[in-house]
Amino acid sequence: MIWVLRRLVLAPALVVITALLWISLPLWIIGAAALSPVIPGRWRALRLFWVAFLYLTAESLLLLVLLGLWLASGFGWKIRSPYFAGIHYDLVQFTLVGFFREARRVLALRIRTDGPAPDRHPERPILVCCRHAGPGDSFTLMYALLHWYGREPRVVLKDTLAWDPAIDVILRRIPASFISPDPGAGEDLESQIGALAAGLDTNDAFVIFPEGGNFTPARRERAIGRLHKLGLHQMAHRAERMTHVLAPRPGGFLAALDAAPHADVVMVAHTGLDHLLTVADLWRELPMDKTLVMRWWEVPRAEIPEGRDERIEWLYGWWEQIDAWVEDNRPVA
Repeated sequence: MIWVLRRLVLAPALVVITALLWISLPLWIIGAAALSPVIPGRWRALRLFWVAFLYLTAESLLLLVLLGLWLASGFGWKIRSPYFAGIHYDLVQFTLVGFFREARRVLALRIRTDGPAPDRHPERPILVCCRHAGPGDSFTLMYALLHWYGREPRVVLKDTLAWDPAIDVILRRIPASFISPDPGAGEDLESQIGALAAGLDTNDAFVIFPEGGNFTPARRERAIGRLHKLGLHQMAHRAERMTHVLAPRPGGFLAALDAAPHADVVMVAHTGLDHLLTVADLWRELPMDKTLVMRWWEVPRAEIPEGRDERIEWLYGWWEQIDAWVEDNRPVA
């Protein structure tokens, strides 16, 4: 029933709303421009409206193209074949590049990368383990992997993102997995993640966010409480000392390590927009000049321990390092 709602109600409704916005676009622009002088910030209302309008337009065009690809594949018969998967990756890259270029221009957003980023001409797959915080970090990471580094991502995302119609359709056609950070009884998420990470090609990048959700103070407290409840008091005390990240949930990442024994690991952290936790934060801060800093660390496979307990200790050590990096690179208010 939920699938029907997303595909047959939300997706067409989004296309119709976007068409209505195009028809009435001059009125929306005039209204946003009229509000801008009375709202703090440089043309805040107009800039936010333009980015939202671009996003809806990109989503609607994607949905129409995806429908065309479904028809061209024989009503979905060959939609998951390597040929059509390559088309979908190219389509995602083209859309992200176009949207990001315009959004960065309008929002005056700069992206800086530090550290050894993935090789543009890869010879082996990578497992990308990323801090999860702030709006759009998943999109920014996909943009970087596809456009800058020539990788084809396989991504593990929260199931709530499936309510975005275009994301829902695309990630059902290329290797990806929607999971719940709080699975129900009988759900073997580690097996799902391991299956997704198996058989990576040299240009693939398996992407996972071990924290299971965006960082918020409340989620941090719940993560610490969960560790205490499980009797993992030492890990809980270590999590208490990390103030900018959530305690990682190692199960999925360890399953990916086992399923991709030849893959190196790339750790990714970012800062610059991570203090935007509410809609009010987004309205107040997002259009202003910002710099998003992405830090990459390459970890050769030989440096990763073999035992499960040793790998959990190793992952916590990396998360402590990421927490320290965020502390040293927080944006100055």
